Amino acid sequence: MLDRRYHLVLLDDDDHSYGYVIELLGRVFGYGVEKSYTLACIVDAEGRVIVETGSHDEVDRHQRAIHAFGPDPRIPHCKGSMSAVVEPAR
Repeated sequence: MLDRRYHLVLLDDDDHSYGYVIELLGRVFGYGVEKSYTLACIVDAEGRVIVETGSHDEVDRHQRAIHAFGPDPRIPHCKGSMSAVVEPAR
């Protein structure tokens, strides 16, 4: 039997720059600038983007890393990290 798969979905907000998203995705997932920029464009346009599909342990670990990434130093009023949610993959 295959293990259940989950999506980690990054949610958009107005408190983080493209540079922040690109840096976050590079550090947390090891994504290159081009892939990170593409995902940043999607989250900005659609309000959410799947950044990973994997086991619950995998996506949970990466969700914690996103939530712990800290505020965007490029945005003076930014108070904290971006948000991400875990959803069952279909």
